[in-house]
Amino acid sequence: MTDLFESASPVEVPLAERLRPATLDDVVGQRHLLGPGKPLRLAFESRKLHSMILWGPPGVGKTTLARLTADAFDADFVALSAVFSGVKDIREVVAQAKASQARGRHTILFVDEVHRFNKAQQDAFLPYVEQGLFTLIGATTENPSFEVNSALLSRAAVYVLEPLDDEAMKALFERANGLACPQLQFDAATVERMIGFADGDARRLINLVEQVRIAAETAAVNPVTPEFLDVALASKLRRFDKGGDAFYDQISALHKSVRGSNPDAALYWLCRMLDGGADPHYLGRRLIRMATEDIGLADPRALDIALNACHTYERLGSPEGELALAEATLFLACAAKSNAVYKAYNAARKFVANDVTRPVPMHLRNAPTKLMKTLGHGQAYRYAHDEPEAFAAGECYLPEGMEEPGWYRPVDRGLEAQIAVKLARLRELDQQAQVRRGVKSGVEGGRGNKSG
Repeated sequence: MTDLFESASPVEVPLAERLRPATLDDVVGQRHLLGPGKPLRLAFESRKLHSMILWGPPGVGKTTLARLTADAFDADFVALSAVFSGVKDIREVVAQAKASQARGRHTILFVDEVHRFNKAQQDAFLPYVEQGLFTLIGATTENPSFEVNSALLSRAAVYVLEPLDDEAMKALFERANGLACPQLQFDAATVERMIGFADGDARRLINLVEQVRIAAETAAVNPVTPEFLDVALASKLRRFDKGGDAFYDQISALHKSVRGSNPDAALYWLCRMLDGGADPHYLGRRLIRMATEDIGLADPRALDIALNACHTYERLGSPEGELALAEATLFLACAAKSNAVYKAYNAARKFVANDVTRPVPMHLRNAPTKLMKTLGHGQAYRYAHDEPEAFAAGECYLPEGMEEPGWYRPVDRGLEAQIAVKLARLRELDQQAQVRRGVKSGVEGGRGNKSG
């Protein structure tokens, strides 16, 4: 009789490798690329191989798709990791590809984390991609628009891979459990929790299944319950699921505590989320959002401190870098609050989205050429620095016929209180200029009548 928890051989192939799809139809998720009539499916069916960049978070199938491409086109598959490779490794790949070409074989070069290569290293691929010596498939977790050379990017199609949704993750869980230990039972709540912890990452879910199998074998537990999962994975299991109610409830509590100027509460929720496994980079981005949305020009230092906290975390990592995030959280909670920038931006954006395209007034147009000057571009523009108080009183900077909208309304707190005073003074100067213009116009009109 087979034992329920039959021990795996020390040389057993890892579960992730045993589950690796053999065909496109075996791939879980990415229906927007692999479904009938979709881009990658069509590329396979057309039998036309091309270089590509696969952009997506970890564990969504980038390496798998590269391997399937090599299999589908009967090509030699060579893999490089940009983290551990350099120009020397690229030269070796070129030599290997040339040898394969001499044997009538094509090579697919898969570069994992391609964004880690510098410009010179990325440029080293170009001539060989253009010559067709090998087809390049790059995988990246970063936006290729910013991290991949434009020359290389122009020679490759970019496919965006998405985190696996719950349906795909459930299908993957069933495959993994059925292969690793089909006799082991999981209740629905446990499966949901494991999927939430995996956060759309197939590799993480597969590894989690293996960890739980070993823990259940050791403790002779069957079925696996949420309580056993907490014990088995202890510090590794999140106390909220990214995308779930608990996650967004906690980030909401952090944001509202900062907005409500309660530093202790803000620090509590920050620590709760860090302790629960939240990505510190995500928390840093939220702090930047708070600095612009809830503080703005009431204390412009808030944005600098939030940005510096993110940079500091990038340098130090956890746990040292988390202190910088805590410092920023406390400063933001204590800072003067204003949502004037947030409201002004939203109002202006809504207006522009619904308005007609208004021409730029002639006096505000650029005039870099003689022709433009002849056409009147820039004429009558008043250079503010040459005016009293460095302000061209009465000058109009909006399109003709557009009234002053008054979107930005500074509050009477922090630096914005001083900004409000300054703006009031400038509006006063504008009004005085309009009065003078009206008086002058009236005088000139009177003279005209007299002379007539």
